[in-house]
Amino acid sequence: MTQPEKITIIEGPPPTFEAVGDPWVLGLVDSPVPYQVVLCRLRTFNGPSLVERCFRAWRDGQPISLEYRAEDGLSRQSPIVAARNAEVMEGHLLLLWVRMPMADSASEQGAEARDRGEGTDEGD
Repeated sequence: MTQPEKITIIEGPPPTFEAVGDPWVLGLVDSPVPYQVVLCRLRTFNGPSLVERCFRAWRDGQPISLEYRAEDGLSRQSPIVAARNAEVMEGHLLLLWVRMPMADSASEQGAEARDRGEGTDEGD
Protein backbone atom coordinates (compact mmCIF):
# COMPACT_ATOMS: atom_id res chain seq x y z
CA MET A 1 0.00 0.00 0.00
CA THR A 2 1.34 3.45 -0.88
CA GLN A 3 1.67 6.43 1.43
CA PRO A 4 -1.30 8.80 1.28
CA GLU A 5 -0.56 11.92 -0.76
CA LYS A 6 -0.34 15.20 1.12
CA ILE A 7 0.80 18.76 0.73
CA THR A 8 2.56 19.93 3.88
CA ILE A 9 2.97 23.51 5.08
CA ILE A 10 6.46 23.45 6.58
CA GLU A 11 6.95 27.05 7.69
CA GLY A 12 5.03 30.18 8.51
CA PRO A 13 1.95 30.78 10.63
CA PRO A 14 -1.03 28.44 10.66
CA PRO A 15 -3.10 28.83 7.49
CA THR A 16 -6.32 30.77 7.45
CA PHE A 17 -9.46 29.22 6.04
CA GLU A 18 -12.20 31.24 4.38
CA ALA A 19 -15.83 30.18 4.15
CA VAL A 20 -16.91 29.48 0.57
CA GLY A 21 -20.40 30.37 -0.61
CA ASP A 22 -20.07 29.29 -4.24
CA PRO A 23 -22.82 26.83 -5.29
CA TRP A 24 -20.40 24.49 -7.13
CA VAL A 25 -18.77 23.65 -3.79
CA LEU A 26 -21.90 21.85 -2.57
CA GLY A 27 -21.24 19.02 -5.04
CA LEU A 28 -17.86 18.31 -3.44
CA VAL A 29 -19.10 17.24 -0.02
CA ASP A 30 -21.96 14.84 -0.62
CA SER A 31 -21.84 13.02 2.71
CA PRO A 32 -24.09 12.01 5.61
CA VAL A 33 -21.65 13.83 7.93
CA PRO A 34 -21.96 17.64 7.95
CA TYR A 35 -18.84 19.02 6.26
CA GLN A 36 -17.98 22.46 5.01
CA VAL A 37 -15.58 23.33 2.22
CA VAL A 38 -13.23 26.19 3.06
CA LEU A 39 -10.62 27.96 0.95
CA CYS A 40 -6.96 28.19 1.92
CA ARG A 41 -4.60 30.51 0.00
CA LEU A 42 -0.88 29.68 0.12
CA ARG A 43 2.09 31.34 -1.53
CA THR A 44 4.46 28.80 -3.04
CA PHE A 45 7.36 28.47 -5.43
CA ASN A 46 5.89 25.52 -7.32
CA GLY A 47 2.13 25.99 -7.60
CA PRO A 48 1.67 24.19 -10.95
CA SER A 49 3.48 21.05 -9.74
CA LEU A 50 1.45 20.97 -6.51
CA VAL A 51 -1.80 21.22 -8.50
CA GLU A 52 -0.50 18.44 -10.77
CA ARG A 53 0.11 16.25 -7.68
CA CYS A 54 -3.53 16.75 -6.70
CA PHE A 55 -4.76 15.90 -10.19
CA ARG A 56 -2.61 12.74 -10.32
CA ALA A 57 -3.90 11.54 -6.94
CA TRP A 58 -7.53 12.12 -7.94
CA ARG A 59 -7.00 10.48 -11.34
CA ASP A 60 -5.64 7.41 -9.53
CA GLY A 61 -8.61 7.41 -7.14
CA GLN A 62 -6.47 8.41 -4.15
CA PRO A 63 -7.20 11.14 -1.59
CA ILE A 64 -4.77 13.99 -1.02
CA SER A 65 -4.65 16.10 2.16
CA LEU A 66 -3.31 19.41 3.37
CA GLU A 67 -1.11 18.91 6.43
CA TYR A 68 -0.62 21.98 8.63
CA ARG A 69 -0.06 23.15 12.19
CA ALA A 70 -3.21 24.50 13.82
CA GLU A 71 -3.35 27.44 16.23
CA ASP A 72 -2.83 25.03 19.14
CA GLY A 73 0.44 23.80 17.59
CA LEU A 74 -0.85 20.32 16.78
CA SER A 75 -0.51 18.81 13.33
CA ARG A 76 -3.78 18.47 11.41
CA GLN A 77 -4.81 17.12 8.03
CA SER A 78 -7.79 18.10 5.91
CA PRO A 79 -8.78 16.43 2.62
CA ILE A 80 -8.21 18.62 -0.45
CA VAL A 81 -11.25 18.59 -2.73
CA ALA A 82 -10.17 21.15 -5.35
CA ALA A 83 -6.94 22.95 -6.28
CA ARG A 84 -5.91 25.82 -8.51
CA ASN A 85 -2.74 27.80 -9.13
CA ALA A 86 -2.79 31.55 -9.75
CA GLU A 87 0.06 33.78 -10.88
CA VAL A 88 0.47 36.93 -8.77
CA MET A 89 3.20 39.56 -8.73
CA GLU A 90 4.91 37.84 -5.77
CA GLY A 91 4.96 34.42 -7.49
CA HIS A 92 2.56 31.50 -7.31
CA LEU A 93 -0.59 31.47 -5.22
CA LEU A 94 -1.96 28.00 -4.50
CA LEU A 95 -5.71 27.94 -3.89
CA LEU A 96 -6.85 24.83 -2.03
CA TRP A 97 -10.43 24.01 -1.19
CA VAL A 98 -10.39 21.63 1.78
CA ARG A 99 -13.13 19.69 3.53
CA MET A 100 -13.54 20.20 7.26
CA PRO A 101 -16.14 19.02 9.74
CA MET A 102 -18.50 21.88 10.59
CA ALA A 103 -17.18 22.23 14.16
CA ASP A 104 -13.53 22.48 13.01
CA SER A 105 -14.21 25.04 10.31
CA ALA A 106 -16.29 27.18 12.67
CA SER A 107 -13.52 27.23 15.29
CA GLU A 108 -10.82 28.01 12.67
CA GLN A 109 -12.91 30.86 11.26
CA GLY A 110 -13.76 32.07 14.77
CA ALA A 111 -10.06 32.28 15.64
CA GLU A 112 -9.48 34.23 12.43
CA ALA A 113 -12.28 36.68 13.30
CA ARG A 114 -10.88 37.09 16.84
CA ASP A 115 -7.47 37.90 15.39
CA ARG A 116 -9.07 40.66 13.29
CA GLY A 117 -10.99 41.97 16.33
CA GLU A 118 -14.39 41.00 14.96
CA GLY A 119 -17.21 39.49 16.95
CA THR A 120 -16.17 40.80 20.34
CA ASP A 121 -18.60 42.54 22.65
CA GLU A 122 -15.98 44.18 24.84
CA GLY A 123 -16.92 47.63 26.01
CA ASP A 124 -20.64 47.24 25.25
